[in-house]
Amino acid sequence: MTTTPTAAPPAPRAARPSARRSGRRNDAWLGVLGVLIVLAGAELLSRTGIVNPDFLPPVTEMYASLFQLLGEGSFWESLWLTVRGWAVGLAAAMALGVLVGFVIGSSRFLREFTNSTVEFLRPIPSVALIPLVVLMFGTKPASAFLLVLYAAFWQVLVQVLYGVADVDPVARDTARSYRFGPLRVARSVIYPTALPYIMTAFRLAAAVALILEITAELVIGVPGLGRDIGIAQSSGNVPETYALVIVVGLIGVAVNLFARFVERKALWWHPSVRSEVA
Repeated sequence: MTTTPTAAPPAPRAARPSARRSGRRNDAWLGVLGVLIVLAGAELLSRTGIVNPDFLPPVTEMYASLFQLLGEGSFWESLWLTVRGWAVGLAAAMALGVLVGFVIGSSRFLREFTNSTVEFLRPIPSVALIPLVVLMFGTKPASAFLLVLYAAFWQVLVQVLYGVADVDPVARDTARSYRFGPLRVARSVIYPTALPYIMTAFRLAAAVALILEITAELVIGVPGLGRDIGIAQSSGNVPETYALVIVVGLIGVAVNLFARFVERKALWWHPSVRSEVA
């Protein structure tokens, strides 16, 4: 008895770029639709009196207050101070975290020597340092800088340590057998392996830095949007308070998009970023 061979099923075809772009557009529109539904729900709750308008004013009043703020120079000055404080603190944390991570991660002795210290200091909340920085710098921007630096530094350091530990020992030994110096080993062997970890650290640290910058402005009184939120809340201007909160939320979205853009540009060669052909 003979059997007729069956044809193998056709291999799945890779999605065309146009189809992938269409899928991304659909996801974006779904996100916009979700935001509109939330805004409409908040407007309905306030207008119908289900929620006290004194605590949740109508969304239209929030945005009317926001548009009014856009015409004030003090708002743009506060926005600039917040963004500048976030950027300076994040840049310092990235530079220090990458440098210290490369130095410690490249030495087994240093890793074991500093492990307990890192695990002890890393869980300490940055807000617990607020009394200390207030005593040292008061309401100056240096207070916010130290809090941002402390919080973001650990995000970067831990990721860089993981990245350096992930380096292939064979590649490291091969570089040393060719008499590569420490700097060339770091540039040619360690850095390409640790770069995805560094980009992950950048995304995490960017969000943490923004949170701590706003917290320092709100709690300590460092000039910026956080302090403006505290002033609006204490004066009973609820619509302006929500308007400033919306601005801070938009900054958070912009920070996330910026971090993802930098990650895609830096890791264009990595399988997690570049398009895969099925």
